[in-house]
Amino acid sequence: MSLRVGYIPEHFSTPIAFATKYHFFEANGLKVKLIPFPSGSGHLITSLKNDEIDIAIGLTEAFVRGLCQGDGSYYKISGEYVESPLCWAVSTGKGRGDVTKVSDLKTKNRIGISRVGSGSYVMAYVLALEQGFKENAFEFKPLDNFKRLRDSVNDSTSDAFMWEYFTTKKYYDNGELKKIGEIYTPWSSWVITTSIKPEVQKLVPSFLESIQQGIDYYNGHEEEAIDYILENLDYNSRDDLKEWAKRVKFAKDVSKVHYEQNVEKTKEVLKTAGLISD
Repeated sequence: MSLRVGYIPEHFSTPIAFATKYHFFEANGLKVKLIPFPSGSGHLITSLKNDEIDIAIGLTEAFVRGLCQGDGSYYKISGEYVESPLCWAVSTGKGRGDVTKVSDLKTKNRIGISRVGSGSYVMAYVLALEQGFKENAFEFKPLDNFKRLRDSVNDSTSDAFMWEYFTTKKYYDNGELKKIGEIYTPWSSWVITTSIKPEVQKLVPSFLESIQQGIDYYNGHEEEAIDYILENLDYNSRDDLKEWAKRVKFAKDVSKVHYEQNVEKTKEVLKTAGLISD
């Protein structure tokens, strides 16, 4: 069978691209179709549940929330992709004098998200918890993708949104957006999730080995990785990407699931934020 693999086409996807470019999947006996999901982890979850993809690589918090709500009959966490936490930038529009700091979101509370259940949705609750805002402090505006989120804070459809910092920085530099804060995940940021179908599970070890080879190649070829990102993804600053590369740590062993860190801790934060029940 051909594995349908959903991924988010950002700089974190570079080891996946290398696994394709250098035929690591084929070397491990796999046929893989990569499917980009610019709308994020919430869309990946929906597609896994609808049997539109077999494997998804996305944000830890989104998948743990789904599993806590009963998605275990569709998929499981099979490995870790990125060990380091993710820095989420909190952004508003360039001309928004009414929103200048995170505390302003207590009243300017229309928050843009890609989808309900996505990382941008989950982290908004974590931000509210950190700031001591009341429960259900935000009015959410699902807007599907990064472009619509950026537009929304400039046309006042929303007051703020959250997205990965280095993906967003380009738009601070060109004046489209204004940064009002940031927050780090208290867990490792990306995981590999797989359909529980037996025919998929049989191929998971070979898939994980291929991704590990892509990560190992990335680690040994930083300049090539940065060249790839500049040529193929929405980034235009080599200096920013070098700074990102210093901060990001891909998994040393993607086949390991660090349960206490990435499931138990995430679950407890989500529970405290009111996103899941017992």
